[in-house]
Amino acid sequence: LSSVGSCKLLKRFYLNGMHKPGDVILGGLFEVHYSSVFPELTFTSDKMLCVRFDPPGFRHAMTMVFSIDEINKNSNLLPNITLGYSLYDNCATLGIGFSAALSLATGREEHFLQENCSGTPPVLGIVGDPFSTFSIATSNVLGLFKLPIVSYFATCSCLSDRRRFPSFFRTIPSDAFQVRAMIQILKHFNWTWVGLLVSDDDYGLHAARSFQTDLAQSDGGCLAYSEILPWGDNPKEYERIVDVMRKSTARVVIVFAPRMHLVELMKEVVKKNVTGLQWLASEAWTLVDGLDTPAFMPYLGGTLGIAVRRGEIPGLRDFLLQIHPNLHQNNSYGNDLVKQFWEHTFECKFAPPPAGWVEAGGALCTGQEDLENVETDFLDIANPRPEYNVYKAVYALAYALHDMLQCEPGRGPFSGHSCGSLQRLEPWQLMYYLEKVNFTTSFGDQVSFDENGDALPIYDIMNWLWLPDGKTKVQSVGVVKRSASKGEELTLDEDKIYWNFESKQPPRSVCSESCPPGTRLARKKGQPVCCFDCIPCSDGKISNETDSMECTSCPEDFWSSPQRDHCVPKKTEFLSYHEPLGICLTTTSLLGTFFCAVVLGIFIYHRSTPMVRANNSELSFLILLSLKLCFLCSLLFIGRPQLWTCQLRHAAFGISFVLCVSCILVKTMVVLAVFKASKPGGGATLKWFGAVQQRGTVLALTLIQAAICTVWLVSASPAPHRNTQYHNDKIVYECVVGSTVGFAVLLGYIGLLAILSFLLAFLARNLPDNFNEAKLITFSMLIFCAVWVAFVPAYVNSPGKYADAVEVFAILASSFGLLVALFGPKCYIILLRPERNTKKAIMGRGNTKT
Repeated sequence: LSSVGSCKLLKRFYLNGMHKPGDVILGGLFEVHYSSVFPELTFTSDKMLCVRFDPPGFRHAMTMVFSIDEINKNSNLLPNITLGYSLYDNCATLGIGFSAALSLATGREEHFLQENCSGTPPVLGIVGDPFSTFSIATSNVLGLFKLPIVSYFATCSCLSDRRRFPSFFRTIPSDAFQVRAMIQILKHFNWTWVGLLVSDDDYGLHAARSFQTDLAQSDGGCLAYSEILPWGDNPKEYERIVDVMRKSTARVVIVFAPRMHLVELMKEVVKKNVTGLQWLASEAWTLVDGLDTPAFMPYLGGTLGIAVRRGEIPGLRDFLLQIHPNLHQNNSYGNDLVKQFWEHTFECKFAPPPAGWVEAGGALCTGQEDLENVETDFLDIANPRPEYNVYKAVYALAYALHDMLQCEPGRGPFSGHSCGSLQRLEPWQLMYYLEKVNFTTSFGDQVSFDENGDALPIYDIMNWLWLPDGKTKVQSVGVVKRSASKGEELTLDEDKIYWNFESKQPPRSVCSESCPPGTRLARKKGQPVCCFDCIPCSDGKISNETDSMECTSCPEDFWSSPQRDHCVPKKTEFLSYHEPLGICLTTTSLLGTFFCAVVLGIFIYHRSTPMVRANNSELSFLILLSLKLCFLCSLLFIGRPQLWTCQLRHAAFGISFVLCVSCILVKTMVVLAVFKASKPGGGATLKWFGAVQQRGTVLALTLIQAAICTVWLVSASPAPHRNTQYHNDKIVYECVVGSTVGFAVLLGYIGLLAILSFLLAFLARNLPDNFNEAKLITFSMLIFCAVWVAFVPAYVNSPGKYADAVEVFAILASSFGLLVALFGPKCYIILLRPERNTKKAIMGRGNTKT
């Protein structure tokens, strides 16, 4: 750049551009063509040949021209200062774009600045470049000189790195916010299984990294696949990528790529007929032309896209209609670009035309063509979006320059409180004011930059409609923005969204369906976290939320419902009066009591008969009374256990049965004593078995059992217990015996008396017939002992209420056995064979059977 003693250009780039002089020059980089014959950087005496004219790109460039013209006419903004411009076409080629940026920084003349390389630089700020990759390249170099660059379309989040790009600003939100906006949409529709396609450049690769990181942090879903769209003609790679899309179960595809990639991709999608996909478009292709064709719309219809905020630029259309090729040398627009626009729009050539053009039927441009009478994308500004960002970028530079020139000497922000001057204006001084700029557009949007050079982010959500007449309409269906008070906020009008599916509803795009309440997630090994199995919660555990990671245990007194989605109180189990088993046992107990009462009534009524008076009728009455108590005590085992029932049931049972068995024992002893007394010399035996002695014996034996029960109740009283060990889903209410020894002693004492009665009765079984009640006692004791011997193992092996039922059954069975065996034959004689109820019959010969 500099030679000894002077500053001059060593080489010159020949570029497509347009220029206008002014007191201050602003630079611009735009995509007026989107292809170049010579994509590599070259120095040549000829201009680089850019092909494939891009009307929207030219419109963006002319929007900058319009903005500068509007500012120059505004007496309140930069009064007495005329802005000029120097705009270049980057031809969508990095080498050309970088050359254009260097040309803006160094100037176009061979000699510029002063001999000592001081003075005002050629441009004080640049609007552009629209491509992220181009912006990275130019900002890396121009940032060293603190030359402000305000991009209107570069969205790579990497450009927010202030250490690498200290002079970079933009009026479009970064991809970081665009990515979060995409994730907000995914969450809104519960799309957790998506595919990601990105272009092979800084824009796409940074978007992919940012998307994967934010998606993982937000727990918003998983990527089914992530593919990079190649540059240039690579049909095999596009075919491979489309095959991946077709085989994947993901129904949503997110694409961060410019139009040229989408065209190649959609050609292969149409070829493979890959339907049923919901496309999410980045701002790079949401509103571009060339994709809404009849061939592509059956596949792209219903696309949801992120679009740059729509604005209003009054007067822009009228300004664009005034553009006209000027064949004079003093044209201020740049005659070459205008001519190329004119030739593209009207499909003609200016003289001299290329060889063979006229012969092939090509028309010559006359300059009399009318823009209002031709359909062209150039005039499509019904929804100015990139144009609005260009407009804001130009005004941001203008307001920064205006604020700087309003500085009062001695109160400036620079060294020694100095101010910047127009004569010695430095780009870094303008950058200082650009960082603090804050103004409101005529559309009402506030423009300012944060510490990273990013503007306040806001995007429109667009939807591609495929109308019945075959036409396409792109409509706004929502907005996503970030504010200081509410953070990131998504607003969607779902009723307006067109879905390109038969159901006309949003598609489902999940790797695995959500696990309903009652199940938990189980990750599939080696697959993303969105792919899982739903495992039912085990017994006693629940999950009451969708996609629960773990099942939670129910509290101690609760159990899981059949659906495992909530806890229910555990069922309680005890021998109840309301269940069939309890009803049967209660009925049997009452019947036994009733039968005892009937037998007692019979005996009382026939108390004077020999059958009743024989062998001490008082003991018979006492046995019947104790049997009645035995039947009634079984009722204490039925019903919900209480402290008093637990304490009373075994005591009542033990004392009642001891009373009964002791009476039987005394009766047996009396039989033996009478028989012994009937022998010669045995009369003295009876004095030990009189009525008093019989009562005393019964009382003494019963008091022993009462003492056992008292000691047991005092030392280790039975108590109600909630048992959860038998069944996990039930609470078994039972009475714990307190002391197993006490319970064993109680039963053992009853068994001892019963065995003793059985043995004595067995010894007396062959006595003469007039003493044959010993046979009845033998039989009754045999039944009694058999029942209680069978009771012990059955009781030990019966859980919960069935243990009580076994004990009640043993009480009832043994009681009925005693009642029937002892009193059945006597009642038979008393009621049915009264002729045998005589003293003669009872005292008869040995062959007389009672």
